[in-house]
Amino acid sequence: MPHSRTHAQRACPSPLAQLLDLFLIELTNWRWSWRPMIILGAATPLLSILALSVFARDSGREALVYILTGNVVISLMLGNMRAVENHFSFMRFRGTLDYFAMLPIRRSIVILAVMLAFLLLHLPSVVVTILFGSLLLKIPVKPHPIVLLLVPMCAIPLSGIGALIGTRARTPQESGTLSLLVTMAMAALGPVAVPPDRLPEISVALGRFSPATYAASALRQALIGPLSGQIVVDLAVLAGTSAAVLWLVGRKIDWRQS
Repeated sequence: MPHSRTHAQRACPSPLAQLLDLFLIELTNWRWSWRPMIILGAATPLLSILALSVFARDSGREALVYILTGNVVISLMLGNMRAVENHFSFMRFRGTLDYFAMLPIRRSIVILAVMLAFLLLHLPSVVVTILFGSLLLKIPVKPHPIVLLLVPMCAIPLSGIGALIGTRARTPQESGTLSLLVTMAMAALGPVAVPPDRLPEISVALGRFSPATYAASALRQALIGPLSGQIVVDLAVLAGTSAAVLWLVGRKIDWRQS
């Protein structure tokens, strides 16, 4: 019996070891393509900032602040969320998830490792968007230390939505289309890149159900300031959305391990 327990313990690594191993596997998968990923992840929001700034230059500082922080959120959605969606879709239809399900690892560890790997890969794009976006818009950025916690909390619910789409869509094409539609909807609904007084009331109302709205609000306070009581609401909504989405992905992912 002691020998059997020892063998079982060796066969099943600790959750932390599983997470580290899968995290390194995911990073290794992208060792040849991380550079274009960073360039594309930064170029899209910067071009959006440049285009919107032409129309909003005379609209006041508030509008420019919304453009900057809103496009940081869009960077997380276009880069992190869509990459996670595409990767889970690829693993699902290529049988990689079935392979992982045969190993003595937890499905929650696989989901978390993928999200953390793509977050790390897309952090340079987020930093470039903040730095060059603030220069283009001539808005001084004064990051609060809470931004170190805030960026992962903004990314996790968005990438969780991407994982949910990638694991439930019927085809890879459907997965990509749904991801793009969700990205466009979350960017357009609510005061993400546009101040609320410039949006229709219905858009502002619907935006209250989008995590992108609370991510943009929290980033405005953390990057531009000042922090207010709204940051607590934003963090609570992002944390709650993260927990709900991760639970749902864990329930819906096809995991045939007995």
